[in-house]
Amino acid sequence: MKDDLTRRDVVKIAGAAAAMAGPLIRTARADTNAVQFGIIGTGSRGTYLLKHLAKIDAGRCVAMCDIDNDQLDKAQKTIGGSPKRFKDYRELLAQKDVEAVIVTTPLFLHFPITKDALLSGKHVFCEKSLVFRPEEVHALRALKAEHPKQVLQTGLQRRYSKFYQTAKDMVDKGVLGKVTAMHCQWHRNMVNTPSALWTAKPGGEGNLKNWRLYRKYSGGLVAELTSHQVDVADWMFGTGPELVMGWGSIDLVNDGRDVYDNVQLIYRYPGKRQMTYSSVSCNQHSPLFGSSRPQMGEMIMGTDGTLHLTVGDDTNPAICWWYREPPKATTVEKTDKSKKENYVAGATMVAGGASRPVPLLFDDLALTGKESFLDKEVKFARRWLYSKGVMVQEEARNPVDTELESFFQNVRDGGTPRANIEVGLADSVAVILSNQAMDEGRKVYFNEIEKGSPAKGKAKNT
Repeated sequence: MKDDLTRRDVVKIAGAAAAMAGPLIRTARADTNAVQFGIIGTGSRGTYLLKHLAKIDAGRCVAMCDIDNDQLDKAQKTIGGSPKRFKDYRELLAQKDVEAVIVTTPLFLHFPITKDALLSGKHVFCEKSLVFRPEEVHALRALKAEHPKQVLQTGLQRRYSKFYQTAKDMVDKGVLGKVTAMHCQWHRNMVNTPSALWTAKPGGEGNLKNWRLYRKYSGGLVAELTSHQVDVADWMFGTGPELVMGWGSIDLVNDGRDVYDNVQLIYRYPGKRQMTYSSVSCNQHSPLFGSSRPQMGEMIMGTDGTLHLTVGDDTNPAICWWYREPPKATTVEKTDKSKKENYVAGATMVAGGASRPVPLLFDDLALTGKESFLDKEVKFARRWLYSKGVMVQEEARNPVDTELESFFQNVRDGGTPRANIEVGLADSVAVILSNQAMDEGRKVYFNEIEKGSPAKGKAKNT
C-alpha cells in the first residue's frame, strides 16, 4: 500500500474484503445435540433472552413457567414451537426432558429456584444477582460443591464481550501502566420518562410486576445496574474490594418505592486502588465517548493510559476508546550563554491539551508477518478506517448471544463458565454490602459477609 493512499482507495479495499467474505450462513445443529431447556420467569428479561435464544441452535426451549398467562403467551410467541407451560416452577423441574433451566425471576426468588434446580439435577443459568441475602451466599456455595458436575452460570454478559476481554488483556499486559482507579456510571432519566413512573403501593403488597421498586423483592439500583460494573472492576483489578462506603437517597422519583433513586459509592480495592460509582435517576448524560452514548460506561485509569468502555446492545455497538498518557517527565539540563536551567521533558505536551482517543483494535488486526499481500492490505485499510471514524469496529456477536451459547456448550463439555459461581457470588456480595453501607452510613468491610447477617437499615427519603 502506497503512503499516499487516498480515503476512497481505502474504502474500496475494505468494501472488497467485505464482499469476499460473503454472506454468513447459519448451520443448524442437529436437534439431538441441542440442550433442552426450560425458562422460569417470562417477564421483560425472560422474554428478552428468549428473543436471543430463538436464534441459537445449541439450545431448544421445551418448557416455560410464569404465574402470568399473558406473559407466557408473549414468551411462547417469541420463542416459537410448543414448549410445555407451567405456573409452578417445581412442576417444570420435575420434567425429565428438561436438562437445564434459565432463571429470570424477581431477585428474591433466585436462590430458592436455583437451589431446587440443582437438587433436581438441572444445569442452571441464573440472571444476576445470583443471590439476595447474605446467608444465601454460603448456602449456594456449599450446595454447588455437592453438585460439581452441574453447570451454574451467572448472567454477567460483559465477561463474554470481545471488547471487555481485550481491555482485560491490555490491563494484564501493562499497556495502561499500573491501573489504580476506575470510575463507572449508569444514569437514567426516570423523571422525564412516563413509562418509568409506575403506579406503586407502599411496601409492594400485591404488586410483583413492579418488584424492582421494593426492598422485600429487590436490591434496587445496585442490584440492577451497579452489579454489572462492579463486576467489571473486580475483573480488571483481579480481586474483589476490601470495603465500600456511599450515599443513597430517594430524591425525585416519589412513586411509592422504598429503594434509592440516587446512589453514590466508593469501593476500596487491595493495593490502594479504588472504583467510584454513580447512578442517578434524573439525567442520562454521560461525558464518555464525546457524549455520543448516554447512560452507562466505565473508565479504566492507569499510569500510562485510560480506557473508556461500554457494552453494546441490540442497536448500538460496543465502544472502547484508548487515551495515552503523556510521556513520563524527566529532568534535563539546558545551558545557554549565561546560565544553566532545568527543563521537564514532556511539559509542552501536557500544556498543549488532552490526547486524542485511539480506537481499540482486536487481535485479528495485529500484523503477524504471515499475511498474504491482500490480507495485509485489508488490515491496514481497516485500521485506517477505524482510526478516522469512517468505520466502527463491532463484535461478531452480541455478548448476550455469546453467554447463552457458551452456557449450552459448557453443559455439553463440562467446562467452567467465565461468569461462574464465584464470580456471581462476589457480585452478589458487592450488592448486599453496598446497600448495607448506604443504609447504615458507614464503611462496610467485605469480610463482614462471613457474619451472614442481613443489612439492618432501610431506604429513607433523605
